[in-house]
Amino acid sequence: MAQKYFSYVPNFEYVDRTPDNDNISEYTKVKNLFKRAKLREDIFQNLNYFTKYQIIGDDRPDNVAYNLYGDANLDWLILLCNNIVNVETEWPMTQDSFDKYLTYKYGNEETIQSVKYYETRDVKDSLGRTIIPRGLEVPSNFSVTYFDAGLKQSITTSNLNAVTNYDYEANIQNEKRNIYVLKGRYVGLVIDDLETIMPYPEGSTQYVSDSLVKGDNIKLYT
Repeated sequence: MAQKYFSYVPNFEYVDRTPDNDNISEYTKVKNLFKRAKLREDIFQNLNYFTKYQIIGDDRPDNVAYNLYGDANLDWLILLCNNIVNVETEWPMTQDSFDKYLTYKYGNEETIQSVKYYETRDVKDSLGRTIIPRGLEVPSNFSVTYFDAGLKQSITTSNLNAVTNYDYEANIQNEKRNIYVLKGRYVGLVIDDLETIMPYPEGSTQYVSDSLVKGDNIKLYT
């Protein structure tokens, strides 16, 4: 079983300068959050290491990690693969949070279900050629006239799709559900890299151990 992410993150100690502390020799130990892991470029840029995955329902990163690797502690790897820093804004909301967000932003059900904008549907001629692609944002009175070579006549259409505020917000959340995950056989490689890059190098006067540096003015190792 892998360790939790912060078990890999080293510490640093600095002089406690809080107003109620009179002992200037007392140190406070904290995690060095500036030392952040990332995937090697030769892995991150190579899609052969990854596979597509769709987040289902209210699944959290730890649920996804357990489903894929049998280890919920690898939630950090799910986030790392998708360069997610803020789970609150970059991971899809739970249904309960989504419902509360809609109410907070739009106020009531009528406004939630009102039309935000209109978008085109696929428009093709009788020969199967695309005249207008789907998904273009257009005004409510939009129409297009084209000459259909197969029918040898002009055609006018205004076939639009109304996108409500609910649809708009739900589409944003659904886009966040499509992520990439590392294939299981490469997990050990990433953990080995993490165990290599996180420890502090020797040689500094602030060095205490591989997992700790100490000083009055800490030069943060990244």
